[in-house]
Order: sequence, then C-alpha cells, then structure tokens
Amino acid sequence: MSDRLARARTTGILAVLRAPSPELALEASEAIIRGGVTGIEVTFSTPDAPAVIRELIARHGDSAYIGAGTVTTPEQATLAADAGAEFLVSPGTLPDLTRAMLDTGRVVMTGAMTPTEVMGALGLGVDVVKIFPASLGGPSYLGALRGPFPDAPLMPTGGVSPDNLAAWFAAGAVAVGAGGDLANGASIAASDWVDIEQRAVRFAAALDAVRG
Repeated sequence: MSDRLARARTTGILAVLRAPSPELALEASEAIIRGGVTGIEVTFSTPDAPAVIRELIARHGDSAYIGAGTVTTPEQATLAADAGAEFLVSPGTLPDLTRAMLDTGRVVMTGAMTPTEVMGALGLGVDVVKIFPASLGGPSYLGALRGPFPDAPLMPTGGVSPDNLAAWFAAGAVAVGAGGDLANGASIAASDWVDIEQRAVRFAAALDAVRG
C-alpha cells in the first residue's frame, strides 16, 4: 500500500461538500464528522474554501482527512495547499493544472471517465484517478476498468450511496466520493444538520459493513 494513499484508504469515504457560505460549510462538515464520516472534500464552489479548510484542520487535526475539491486552476491548488489541505481533487485532468497540483506535494486526485483519460492521468503521475461521473457506468463500469488497469487507484464519485457502497468497493474502489446522497445541498441550505448527520451515519454503517 502506498503511504501516500494510506489515509484515503483508511478514511474510505470523502464527502464532497458544496455549500453557499463558509458558515454553512463548517456546520455541514461538523454534522458529517459527527455522523462518522471523517473525509471532507471542501469544493472551490464553496465561498472562501481555503478558510473553511484551515478552520476544519484547526478543529480536528489528524482525526479528520480534509482536502480541496473542484480545483480548476493552479492558483486554487496553491491556496488549498497553503491552507493545509491534505489532498487536492480536480473534476478533470489537464496537464498544466495536474502538474501544479503535484508540485504542492499533496495527494492528487484528478478526474477521468474513459480508458484514454485514465491512461493520461496515470501518465502524469496522479495518486488517484477519480472516475467521474461514476453514475454513468455504475460499479460494473469500474469493474471493467480493472481489466486494463488492475492496480490503478480508482475513486468513483457521483452515484455513490449507502445501498451501493459495497458494490463500488467490490469493483475495486480505493475510496469513494459521495456528494448529494451525503452532503445534501437542500439540507445544507435549510441548515438541517440532523438530516446531514443521519446521512453520514448511514454511510459510515455501510462502510463498516463492507469492512466487517
């Protein structure tokens, strides 16, 4: 096991967090962590994402795995790394952006869907290939990618739920990214932290069952 991926493997689930304000992002993150999911990907579609990352790390230290998502510019990669992000996630794989992400020394996860895109990401040296949107192909598609890429660290994002979590890991996921089924946008906007926490509880229980 790569030491660089040990934290991602252990954490298992990254909550893809999109919130309309830094305050709501922090509240949502706390609810998710209370529910038992300790991986938080604060996306740059959240206002002042670096400040949210910095505050979460100050609060939780090593007990949570905090990173940045929707990284689309080299500047964002630098800002996230400076804030202490442990991992950087981009929805796609652009060579110049990916190199800038790798230059930070953080764990780098970049998006791909087709075999050609997976090859491109691996060729650039990313730590994890994010299969996105994974809902298009489901676990069977991830399993099919295992044929030509048996050892590639693949992380499906999009279409991941507690009900299909076991199927994703059985298909070879190194970890999963969970968006709307976990960090639900409507519940965050309504400050319904009980719902967010319960969603995290269901995800954490599903992960425990996979590992049990």
